[in-house]
Amino acid sequence: MTNPKAKVLLVEDDASIAFIVKDNLEDNGYEVIYCIDGETGWSQFMRNAFDICLIDVMLPKKDGLSLVAQIRKKNESIPILVLTALNSNESKIAGFKKGVDDYITKPFNMQELLLRMEVFLKRTLKKQDQMIEPVNFGQLSFDYKNLLLKTPTEDIQLTQREAKLFKFFYQNSNTVLKREDILTEIWGKDDYFLGRSMDVFITKLRKYIKGQEGIEIQTIHGVGFKMVII
Repeated sequence: MTNPKAKVLLVEDDASIAFIVKDNLEDNGYEVIYCIDGETGWSQFMRNAFDICLIDVMLPKKDGLSLVAQIRKKNESIPILVLTALNSNESKIAGFKKGVDDYITKPFNMQELLLRMEVFLKRTLKKQDQMIEPVNFGQLSFDYKNLLLKTPTEDIQLTQREAKLFKFFYQNSNTVLKREDILTEIWGKDDYFLGRSMDVFITKLRKYIKGQEGIEIQTIHGVGFKMVII
């Protein structure tokens, strides 16, 4: 599939429901990775960069809400929709406390599911695209769309990953970012060898902004990094 609308993690132990959902999503332009239990769902989440999660509550090996809680610890912003036959307020409140964004009660209409997914994806994509226009801070100008970082003395052509990493730092400036969160967001998973790659990229970004007043990337030992912008 070329240029899918979004990449979906579908975790559902009912094969018939999973087939219908997966088939409909793919017909509507989504890329879907399907898992039959919670442990496999977690493994796939850690190995891929998803845009949205659809998770059943009653799952073998790891229940749906435990999976939601794990995902939330790694990614605070990804939309998580839970598919459930339970309709009690108590169970929904418990889910919202774990990090669920919305519930889809079985049996559900596929059109309703698609529309709800589009609502959440529009919100997250809008947030991701906040930097379509160049941003200026201090003596620097960052043009994410054209992968360009301008200083008073030079125009630096960034690679796609350098630009994505710089953008992530900028959008979370003056906030400590954990190593594992940076890796999951930019590289798609938390991995030791990818961590070494990340360190190289951060060294490059530091070199680009070296000597510029009001901006630096600090190392928070044992935790991660923080881009400080004054």
